[in-house]
Amino acid sequence: MKPTDIVPDYRLDMVGEPCPYPAVATLEAMPNLKPGEILEVVSDCPQSINNIPLDAKNHGYTVLDIQQDGPTIRYLIQR
Repeated sequence: MKPTDIVPDYRLDMVGEPCPYPAVATLEAMPNLKPGEILEVVSDCPQSINNIPLDAKNHGYTVLDIQQDGPTIRYLIQR
């Protein structure tokens, strides 16, 4: 399955929020998902490209995809 075919179960729009809030909000949201569910996180914080994937992996979640379009970064993270 290609990342563009993945339909997330939930979306967290963090555009306009400064770091570290996108990473913190992502980690707060993930335990609310059922195993196998996918969270889409959208952020325009440049530092999130390092923080969100690393934090997700360190907490045992799977980063399925990262796409950047200009300043906006889209993450797909599976619990």
